[in-house]
Amino acid sequence: MTTSDVVPSGVTSAGPTTLIEPRVRPLQQWWALSGRGISKVFRGGEVIFAFISPAFLAICFYLPLRSIVEIAPGVNYGQFLMPIIVLQSVNFAATSAAMRAAFDGVQGINTRFRVMPMSPVIPMLARTATNGVLLLISLVCAAVACLLIDWRPGGGFWGTAALFGLALLIGSLFSWVADGLGLVAGSPEATSQALALPTLILGMMSTGFVPLTQFPEWIQPFVRNQPISQFADSMRALDAGTATWHQLVPSMWWCAGLAVTALALLAISTRRTR
Repeated sequence: MTTSDVVPSGVTSAGPTTLIEPRVRPLQQWWALSGRGISKVFRGGEVIFAFISPAFLAICFYLPLRSIVEIAPGVNYGQFLMPIIVLQSVNFAATSAAMRAAFDGVQGINTRFRVMPMSPVIPMLARTATNGVLLLISLVCAAVACLLIDWRPGGGFWGTAALFGLALLIGSLFSWVADGLGLVAGSPEATSQALALPTLILGMMSTGFVPLTQFPEWIQPFVRNQPISQFADSMRALDAGTATWHQLVPSMWWCAGLAVTALALLAISTRRTR
């Protein structure tokens, strides 16, 4: 009997062979998770609702209010309504981000990721990529809906680019806040309740639908200074080509506040995960 007859396969006379685990690169993990999230966006019909949401808002408010709301001479109501339609699309993308994060928590996907050889940053970056794709689609759909109600870019190339650049920045920050809120809330029901009321109040009590002068005087300070009104006013100034840094500063401060809120929520969710 020879040595080769008694030595098992995979083991040499010098000792057992060392098994080398395949190395999974973070970029591959991020790519796989991003592909999973983006495919769910398309399969779940969120792309369809990304167009329905701004179109429905444009029809419901533009048709009944265009002959009632008094705007500055020479400005049509479709031009005035454009920022709130864009912000509504941004809000839809953020709400979808929150619900996806909440469902991942309920279904135990985040727990599964915790026990895998994966950095905790990878799932967050994958959700960011998914949210970014839906946000871009929503902004395109919002632009189409605004064009249908007689909005025409008036700020030239750079004004329009700055307008949608600001909308993209706001949408990204909203999505990060919503993503963190979905992780912290822990359930889709709690997430939906936490998002619905602030969105409804800030949206209706803003200069997105009617000018500030048409609100009662006692509530005008709140309406003028709350974030939706500041964002809408900045977007109108960019669209008209009359924006100054002084006009944009309040919006930048609100964006900074959203960034701090997003970091706080994500830090809380990461601490809970650990």
